[in-house]
Amino acid sequence: MGEGSAGARAATGRERQDGGPLAGITVIDLSTTVPGAQATQFLADAGADVVQVEPPGGSPLRERAAWPALARGKRSIALDLHDEADRAVLDGLIATADALVMTLRPAAAARLRLAPSDLAALNPRLVSAAITGFGSSGPWAHLKGYEGMVMAKLGVFQTKKRMVPRPGPAFVSVPYAGWGATQTAVQGILTGLIERESSGLGQHIEADMVRGVTALDTWTWFTEMVGLRWPDAYQNVEAFTEEGEPQAPLVYPLLIAPTKDGHWLQFAQVQPRLFAAMLQEFGLMEMLADPKWKGLPVLESQELRTELWEIMIRKVRERTLEEWQRVFDTNPDIMAEVFRAGAGALDHPQLHHDHRVAVGEDPEFGRVTQPSTLVHENEMPLTPPRPAPRLDEHGAELRGVTAPATTEAPADAPAGLPLEGITILELGTMFAGPYGATILTDLGARVIKVEAKEGDQIRTIAPFPESGGAKVLQGKESVALDLGTDEGLRIVRELAAKVDVVLQSFRAGAAERTGVDADSLRKVNPDLVYVNAPGYGTGGPSGMRPAYAPSIGAAFGLALTDAPDAAHATGSLEEIKAGAIRLMNATAVPTIQADGIAALGVASTILLGVLARRRGRPMGPLTATMVGTTTHAILEQVVDYPGRRPVSAPDPDGHGYHALYRMYKAAEGWVFLAAPEPREWTPLREALAAEADLGGERFATPEARRENDAALAEALGEVFARRPAAEWEDLLGKADVGCVQVTERIPELVLQTDEALSAEYCATATNAIFDEHLRMGPLVRFSRSATKADGGCSVGEHTDLVLAELGYDEDAIAGLRERGVIG
Repeated sequence: MGEGSAGARAATGRERQDGGPLAGITVIDLSTTVPGAQATQFLADAGADVVQVEPPGGSPLRERAAWPALARGKRSIALDLHDEADRAVLDGLIATADALVMTLRPAAAARLRLAPSDLAALNPRLVSAAITGFGSSGPWAHLKGYEGMVMAKLGVFQTKKRMVPRPGPAFVSVPYAGWGATQTAVQGILTGLIERESSGLGQHIEADMVRGVTALDTWTWFTEMVGLRWPDAYQNVEAFTEEGEPQAPLVYPLLIAPTKDGHWLQFAQVQPRLFAAMLQEFGLMEMLADPKWKGLPVLESQELRTELWEIMIRKVRERTLEEWQRVFDTNPDIMAEVFRAGAGALDHPQLHHDHRVAVGEDPEFGRVTQPSTLVHENEMPLTPPRPAPRLDEHGAELRGVTAPATTEAPADAPAGLPLEGITILELGTMFAGPYGATILTDLGARVIKVEAKEGDQIRTIAPFPESGGAKVLQGKESVALDLGTDEGLRIVRELAAKVDVVLQSFRAGAAERTGVDADSLRKVNPDLVYVNAPGYGTGGPSGMRPAYAPSIGAAFGLALTDAPDAAHATGSLEEIKAGAIRLMNATAVPTIQADGIAALGVASTILLGVLARRRGRPMGPLTATMVGTTTHAILEQVVDYPGRRPVSAPDPDGHGYHALYRMYKAAEGWVFLAAPEPREWTPLREALAAEADLGGERFATPEARRENDAALAEALGEVFARRPAAEWEDLLGKADVGCVQVTERIPELVLQTDEALSAEYCATATNAIFDEHLRMGPLVRFSRSATKADGGCSVGEHTDLVLAELGYDEDAIAGLRERGVIG
């Protein structure tokens, strides 16, 4: 069932003494944008030797506030890639490396002799990764890869339209697309290295922000598909009316309101018993017996829905944060998180309990507070915090690296699925943990999902049958059983004895109580890669609490990164209601939220464990938490040190960061302009010369443009208002200026209804509910290895088949079913 391992047993101590699971792996980092640097940060944190190749003046990433964390533990060499001597040095480094990461557009890479064929000629064993905005092919491949352009063009801004007080799409500053590209690149690199262990040959992989950001969607793809196919199947209800009144029942269990002393809280009382506990704490239990409130929280009239909302807001305002905190500490059925921003996200007690906040000394920046490694082993970070390198700090030693004698590459390396032979046993529910395994099915991993006999609750979370779980169940085999029975547990342990990986995403203590914890399962399979993927942690002050995307988005900085001023309203009830609507849209929408952020980290964690085992460096139990991974996604906001560089924040109306990186209203629609680099000013000014005079001293230099940003925005706003957005995209695109029409449809509709985009980014799959249907294709593309795109599974669809593999005959299976052990 699994591939097995001949490697040594993992150390049982709390810290590795061998340099990390990727010790001995060398990575060349040619990236100049955050997704590339953050991908190699993950690898460096795991022990890889990452060589940051910088231009003579230094990488532009050195200007980022997060630089001390992005570059921690890396080595630096300054090379001019247009100088033949320096280029020879780079070629020598590439020839001895295991992996390479770059963020160049394909044409630029070719000009620099860094195309995939060039790299393969230098080193046939190299796994090279290119990270772009829109991918190297398809109708959007020509566009510049700025993150704002990707999210504008794809429709992500449209999903957040209620986050701003004005009509129209809202600028999204959380780097959801960048994070997606970061982690899918990591997954491609790790998968390439795993495959190389068998084939002896490297290959080129591609990751991009479009595919990366679509990974974050939980179920909107399929609920929108239902709407396209069967318009009358059910009616989608927005949380709030256009007039700002509540109309969806989830508004109440996910209540957002300020305390008496002005601290905003995000409640998470989604389960019926938790909502009842909330009403009890609020002193509102008598409502359940009052005919006026029949059906609460599903109410018949808008007047009642608004009245209940206002009553609950007032109840929160009756107490201070300290008073509410006492409730949270003493009543396990009441849960709320305080909205945190920036470095304040790292103050959460759970992070400190789990050693997910690291403090290190940096010679240049002093005492740097930052997230520890995303992956923990034996409940501890993989490596301690290390300083970022000074420019060319390691140049002398690296210039002495010589290329090895040319070795002949294998003549017939396989081109099959790169994870074929890997089997994962999934124990968990909903999305944040399980989708991490889903991603790997596209690469050939076999995933056996053990779920309750009635099915994972995500299957019924949306009104249309199975639409809520169709994505997370793609490519999996379902075994439905009662894990609470002795026989059900025995089956799980029999499976664990034969698989390569166990993934569990239960709350703290649940795996131990059930008997599927790492210690228990490693008794039957000592070589097991065991991955914990809880919401908060495997223990600690919040480990037992449910982790919902809105509460994680509030507590760990996502909401106030996107809408930094939304939590300032604590005055009138109407102001508070307006603030609550903005914050609800900022904390989470199904298209982009903390569940998806976490799931990407889970996939990378699994692959790290598999690669380490393949290399004879097996690991102890691994943990990637939803809360810890979220802090990595907004690294720029949370890293802190004395004299920290300022971080860009969106304007109060949600247009963007500044005049040269923001949305503008066009004669028809909106445009997003992305020309933030000094070298991009002249092409922009010349392209607009017929429309406006942008010369003169006010805008002549980058410093002058910063000082006169408001005036520049006003001037550009007048220009863009003269033509439709589509014309501006065409005109400025021809001048190679970053500008796109902002799509005012959500991504799931954009990709399903445009034939050219569907051909580029989507794949066709089948399942029992949706028959043949479109789904997003695999998140990573490989130059040699194959991928696949399967549909979802029904509850218990594979129970009998899997039990037969374990040796159960038909009579034994029938007996299990009669006794209620299996579904």
